[in-house]
Amino acid sequence: MLAIFLKTVPFFALIALGYAAGRTKFFTSEATAYLTKFVFWFALSAMLFNFAANLTLAEILDWRFITAYLWGTVTVYLIATVVGILRRLPIAESAVEAQCAVIGNVGFLGIPMFVLLLGPESAGPMLMVLATDLIIFSSLIVILITGSRDGRVSVKTLHTVGLGLVKNPMIVSIVLGIAWSSTGRELWQPVNEFLAILGAAATPGALFAIGASLAGKTAERISVAGWLTFCKLVLHPAAVALAALVIFPVADPFAATVMISAAALPVAGNVYMLAQHYGVAPQRVSAAILVSTAVSIVTVSVVIGLLTGGI
Repeated sequence: MLAIFLKTVPFFALIALGYAAGRTKFFTSEATAYLTKFVFWFALSAMLFNFAANLTLAEILDWRFITAYLWGTVTVYLIATVVGILRRLPIAESAVEAQCAVIGNVGFLGIPMFVLLLGPESAGPMLMVLATDLIIFSSLIVILITGSRDGRVSVKTLHTVGLGLVKNPMIVSIVLGIAWSSTGRELWQPVNEFLAILGAAATPGALFAIGASLAGKTAERISVAGWLTFCKLVLHPAAVALAALVIFPVADPFAATVMISAAALPVAGNVYMLAQHYGVAPQRVSAAILVSTAVSIVTVSVVIGLLTGGI
C-alpha cells in the first residue's frame, strides 16, 4: 500500500498547495472562482472530449456496469436518507446529506488522478460513473428540493433539470466526443494537439482549485460531517463493490476496480454549489467536503491497494 500511497501523494500535495494559497489569501476567493471556471469550462471539458472521442460507444455504455454502480449508490443514498429522516430532518436536508454520501469528486479529482494512477484505459469507466452521477443524481436532488418546497414536481422543475444537463460542459463534452467517435474519423492533428495541451491543464488546475476552495470551508458539526464521510469513503465503495463483484458481476475486472475506486473518492464540490444555491445546509456540506477530502488521502490509497493487490 505504501507504493500506492506515494503515487497519490503528489495529487494531494497539489490540493494542499492550493489550500495553503487560499488560507494565506495569496489566492483570493475570486481568483479561485475564476480558476475553477477555467478548469470546468475549458481544461476539463477538453480532456473529457478527447477521451470520449477516442472511445467507442460500446466502451463507454456498459449497462451491467451502470446497473452495478446504481445499485450500490442508491443503497447508500437510501441509508443516508433514512438516517436523516430518523433525525427529523426536512426532505430537502435529507436529500442534501444523501448527495454528500454518494457523489464523489470524479470530475476534478478522480479522472485526472486515475488516468495517471491506473492508466488511460480507466477513462471509459470513469466517464460512465461521471455521466451517471450528473444525469441521475444531480437531477434527483433538484427534483427533491424543489418538489418538497412546492409540494409537487412541476413542469418548471423538470425544465430546470433538463436545462441544467444541457448546459453542463462535462455532459456536453462527453456527448460531443462520443458523437465524433461514432464517425470513425480521427481528429485533425492540430485540433488533437490543441485539446491535448488544453486538457493537460486540467489535472494541476483542478487539484489546485480543490485545495483553494477548501480554504474557505469550515468544519462545523463534526459529528454529522464524520457520518457523511463514513458513508462516502467506506459505505459507498463497500456497497458498489458488493454490487460489482457479487450481485451484478461486471465482466471486466479492471472496470470494476475503477468503479469501486471512484466510489471511494471524497464528497464533490458541486454538492456545495447546489446546497448554497438552494440555501439547504451549505455549512454541513462544507464540513463534509473538508473532512472527507482530508481523510481520503489515506482511504483512497487503501481501497486501490486492496483492489490491485498492493496491500
